[in-house]
Amino acid sequence: MSKETNKKLLFDISKLDKDFLLYEKIMTLHRLAIEKDEDTYIDPATGFKVFTAVYLLEKSNCCGSGCRHCPYEK
Repeated sequence: MSKETNKKLLFDISKLDKDFLLYEKIMTLHRLAIEKDEDTYIDPATGFKVFTAVYLLEKSNCCGSGCRHCPYEK
């Protein structure tokens, strides 16, 4: 699978509840970061950096930290 295909599949990966108040904003920030080939975006609620699913997939395995956009099954 190409990197571009991976990016499109990974846009919507999130452990967030879709009813979370900032869900749409967070998912937009995640998508924009992926489109710009950035590894992180800033969480609007906390100001913390959040790794994108594309970056995490390139790590080759789950670190077990409960990352918001983890592309790996637990």
